[in-house]
Amino acid sequence: MEIDSEKKTHERKQSDYTCLDEGFEIQKEMYRGQQYSQIYFARLHLMRTLLYSLAPTWKPHLPVCKVLGLEEGKECIIVGTLFKHMKLKPCVLDEYSKERSVTPLVKPHNFMHPDDTLILEDESGRVKLGGSALSPPVYVTGVVVALHGKETSAGEFFVEDVLEAGLPPQIERPFNLKEDKYVLLVSGLSIGSSSSNPLLFQLLVDHITGHVSDDEELGLAAQIVHVVIAGNSVEFPRKLLTGQNMASKDQSTLYEPIKELDIMLNQIAAGVSVDIMPGLNDPANFALPQQPLNRCLFPGSAPYNTFRSCTNPHSFDVDNIRFLGTSGQNIDDLDKYSEAESKLDFVERTLMWRHLAPTAPNTLGCYPFTDRDPFLIETCPHVYFVGNQDKYDSRLVKGSEGQQVRLICIPKFCETGVAVAVNLRNLECHTRSFNIQL
Repeated sequence: MEIDSEKKTHERKQSDYTCLDEGFEIQKEMYRGQQYSQIYFARLHLMRTLLYSLAPTWKPHLPVCKVLGLEEGKECIIVGTLFKHMKLKPCVLDEYSKERSVTPLVKPHNFMHPDDTLILEDESGRVKLGGSALSPPVYVTGVVVALHGKETSAGEFFVEDVLEAGLPPQIERPFNLKEDKYVLLVSGLSIGSSSSNPLLFQLLVDHITGHVSDDEELGLAAQIVHVVIAGNSVEFPRKLLTGQNMASKDQSTLYEPIKELDIMLNQIAAGVSVDIMPGLNDPANFALPQQPLNRCLFPGSAPYNTFRSCTNPHSFDVDNIRFLGTSGQNIDDLDKYSEAESKLDFVERTLMWRHLAPTAPNTLGCYPFTDRDPFLIETCPHVYFVGNQDKYDSRLVKGSEGQQVRLICIPKFCETGVAVAVNLRNLECHTRSFNIQL
């Protein structure tokens, strides 16, 4: 596509794209009433194999034991899945109990309590953990770790040191990229919400497609080679979602946000490739991994080969730069059951734990896989993004084996008018703001 200007003609730069969503797609999976024990077993089996391979380098003088094989006073290493006992964690059974808890929440959005404790489980049993080396506010149920310590006379395992999986191996980043190319990340369009502004969306579309008068902005638009919309693209009127049959007028009202989104995607897909991921508020399945939004929702955009409806989580390569991202549910859930100074700390933890959604299926809905855990991070991405956050934030994380990962929190576009541009050449990123000045 060429972007015309009276001063200069800008030709949009090209890139190679590969979608890597196969592991998140539910195709031949059959639900036969299975429970979630199997996904926990698959997670423990794969992560334990990894941690066992790291243990000789970490603590070569210590034996590795199972929980059932612990001996009082004997130092050893145990590997298992953490379970966090939380005093304030909501329980569906509380709705039916005669004695309901009247303990108030300190924070409405967080269920942490000073009395929370950690327990380690493997196939042989479980043991309560003690000591200051393992901090309950940092960890959540579902994380697999290796612990160095010893059993006390009280039956607890006193933790002296912790080994996490760390950053996974990373494919080599191409360093022969000599020109600036950008992937534009945006989330939380929330078309149809009371706070949405169509003019704001049109400014974004005009910038991407090059329908602007400023020559410098035209040059920036021509450098965008790919666009990702990371969830919560629409928002439906809650008053219509009653579970009852709707009148034709209400059906038309309900479809309006999708129709407006399709018009917007149609304009973008005509000039540049675009991926759309489902989010919590979008018309997709609730449980992770969320499957692609049905293409029939987008009659105007779907005919373009540049339009792709993708899964959440979503993984892809652009010019051999590996991207991995979610629409934000995994990080928002961590924020409820653990503590950190910033959302980026949660993002970095999931990378160090090598798991996108450690709280699934405990507090975050997911499909009951029987023979695998699709959320395990086997290859380290170059860019790891999370959508629908309150504000923009970014950080470059470096691993012990030369890995470099750009972590990005994408703000809600509907509230901030901010998109994030990632430079494929050097992984630097910056915001592009679209504010309407009246």
